Amino acid sequence: MKVTQKIAQCERDNKVWWSFEYFPPRTAQGLQNLLDRIERMRGLGPEFIDITWNAGGRTSELTAEMVKTCQGLVGIETCMHLTCTNMPKEKVDFALREAKSSGCRNVLALRGDPPMGKEEWEAVEGGFVHGIDLVRHIRREYGDYFDIAVAGFPQHQTLPPEERDLEMKYLKEKIDAGVNFIFTQMFYDVDIFIDWVKSVRAVGITVPIVPGIAPIQTWNGFQRATSLAKTIIPQALLEALEPHKDNDEKVREIGTKLVAEMCRKILNANLGIHGLHFYTMNLEKGTKMLLEELNLVPRMETVKPLPWRQSLTPTRRQETIRPIFWANRTKSYISRTENWDEYPNGRFGDSRSPAYGELDGYGVSIKKSREDALKLWGQPLTFAEISDLFAKFCSGRLQALPWSDQKPSNETSIISEKLARMNTLGFLTINSQPAVNGVKSSDKVFGWGPRNGYVYQKAYLEFFVKPALLTLLLSHIERDSNITYYVINKRGDLRTNTHSEGPNAVTWGVFPGKEIVQPTIVEAVSFMAWKDEAFELGQQWAQVYDPESPSAKLISELMDTCYLVNVVHNDFHDADAIFEPFFQAGEEYQATQANAPNHSVNGC
Repeated sequence: MKVTQKIAQCERDNKVWWSFEYFPPRTAQGLQNLLDRIERMRGLGPEFIDITWNAGGRTSELTAEMVKTCQGLVGIETCMHLTCTNMPKEKVDFALREAKSSGCRNVLALRGDPPMGKEEWEAVEGGFVHGIDLVRHIRREYGDYFDIAVAGFPQHQTLPPEERDLEMKYLKEKIDAGVNFIFTQMFYDVDIFIDWVKSVRAVGITVPIVPGIAPIQTWNGFQRATSLAKTIIPQALLEALEPHKDNDEKVREIGTKLVAEMCRKILNANLGIHGLHFYTMNLEKGTKMLLEELNLVPRMETVKPLPWRQSLTPTRRQETIRPIFWANRTKSYISRTENWDEYPNGRFGDSRSPAYGELDGYGVSIKKSREDALKLWGQPLTFAEISDLFAKFCSGRLQALPWSDQKPSNETSIISEKLARMNTLGFLTINSQPAVNGVKSSDKVFGWGPRNGYVYQKAYLEFFVKPALLTLLLSHIERDSNITYYVINKRGDLRTNTHSEGPNAVTWGVFPGKEIVQPTIVEAVSFMAWKDEAFELGQQWAQVYDPESPSAKLISELMDTCYLVNVVHNDFHDADAIFEPFFQAGEEYQATQANAPNHSVNGC
């Protein structure tokens, strides 16, 4: 969606909105940490984010990759900066093509700063001379596909009248060339900003103006940023901060209140401005403190259109159904299905396509360094120690497992004790969801979709299990006609008690004026595709350890001999029914093992 559409919707809803800016880090680890931070800060409710483009395009590929990741994986509308500095036309066109293919609809067009090591700005051969040239090129090549923004400089208001009027003339020319909205440079003198906005409106510029707000993080950072940008600072603000310049915590506390007051003055100045753009400097706490001081988070209502995060890339934004198996590995799912043949009617695709489930550049990875993996999971020597790790994860005492990119979801807490008990009985759970019978779509734990709807879930469990314990489990499962299951081993031998070749919807919602939405399913073909990844993740865990170590041998043997099983209880009215066969079979199995001579609990 275009930024101006989002702004217009907030205007109609009479709602204050906000957005965040980030810049590409210099290191791979910094990039991963920033993406994690963007994911967390998404919870602060920004309408969109934007990603800067460093002078000379030094991080151009990284900016494009971040835009793709934020649109596709994080699922947040993203604006891409684009500068003229060191950018021949071919490079600009490539960046715009990449942005469009990622679903990005917003570009901030800038002339840019001088290249590194040079005092004066100069155009490259075959490049653009002014920001307006870039605006015209984008409009000529892409029509109205992109919302185009340009920078606005409130401090131009303090220039001598002739210079000020000339700068205003240049800004008006950019708007007339096809600009949709204006981001302002950061400022701390709110009176200068208000006067500038009135001058902008007086020359006939009517597009939205987005004020750039810089939280005050530390005294040195504040001094450095304002000095670099030659920002005018009101004397009263300096007098409030400077006595505490050696106490960063106090500077941030006072700075937060001062900047919040500035924001309130902007929002209440009858300027038609109801949004704020925060220059985060890739930091989280200062922006969060400022939003809290303004009483802007959490939002009164955040609507989740679906129970999983929607992708905003063009080929996926109509996707409304996903297999449950990748619930804990969203990045892997997005990557593996990027080139599926089709999404008929927005459903999750033809799983029988020859392209289905093919591993690509993302690959299968537990995404943990050896050091981090050892710190998390230690060096288990027995099956009991492994099951204890799984139980700790289910109860929130362990941050990750090889099969989960993230901590347990909120809904896991509802069944955490039962899951922990299952693991101690020998069922190594890697995915689950509790039964839900008609909870309001606004529910904080289970809710998703439009207002005044109801959501439902069938209880679901997925786990690894030893062959002997599986045999006992199936004997109990077969007594309940409401349970369906799929069992598969590493070789791909599949067993099931379901006679339907179609998918089984395990999550659905009923909403006013809509057909029933069924966003999460279980089906055989996608389970077989997931099987390869599930067993490979276990093998990668084994490879954390030295090849001949007891831990490596134990985990490898588990992957070689255990079965991967998924179970659905189709009666969503009975929340506990799915667990009964597991507790019965598990206790019987433990009793037989305790009575067996020379029994061992190591391996399968």
